[in-house]
Amino acid sequence: MFLKLLLQPDSLLLSNNEINTEIDSISIMALFSQGGVAGQIIILILFILSIITMYLFFERLVSIKKALKEDSLFFNSIKDFLHDGKYSSAIDLCQNTDTPIARMLEKGILRIDKTLEDIATSINNVAKLELSKLENNLAIIATVSGVAPMIGFLGTVIGMVLAFYEMASAGGQIDIEMLSKGIYTAMTTTVAGLVVGIFAYISYNYLVSKITKAVYKMESLSIEFLDLIYDKNNN
Repeated sequence: MFLKLLLQPDSLLLSNNEINTEIDSISIMALFSQGGVAGQIIILILFILSIITMYLFFERLVSIKKALKEDSLFFNSIKDFLHDGKYSSAIDLCQNTDTPIARMLEKGILRIDKTLEDIATSINNVAKLELSKLENNLAIIATVSGVAPMIGFLGTVIGMVLAFYEMASAGGQIDIEMLSKGIYTAMTTTVAGLVVGIFAYISYNYLVSKITKAVYKMESLSIEFLDLIYDKNNN
């Protein structure tokens, strides 16, 4: 009897170690696969949304960085061309420079013989078009940031419905393994939806901050350009 009591803790420890080993060996893919058909469909939808978000994020980031690219030589060359009256050379330089600022200045140079107000209006119109290009597809990222958690919660509701359905179908014989698919669906889809939503939300706000910086730079250079035209016309 004494020997049995001494050996019992070791056997309990062994059992716990075996359970922990089995739990640690469960992979993320295996965890998702246990969620049933409904859970796997929702996980697939969230995976597609995450791929779309990542693609749009990096695509927009490259475009915005191009707009923020510092090129002091470009603007100094525009100043020299305008000072020397070489408007065609300034236009050619703008056309060969693929940036929003170059397109704005090109429109201003094409209206160089108009009033300063007309030039400013032309530049502002181009700036609005360039801003809309920078903001392209941002609405999709914002939508994903709100929709992804809702889709995850939909999976939670579906999982709980499945769990209660299994309980009702089992009558008085409720088995934990019987409820596992519903519980897996409820938990995994919620986690996946929140992860995708958080990533999309951070991506959206990061891109918005970059666009705000780009707009500030565009406004700064356009004002400097208008000042240059004003000084040239009054000298």
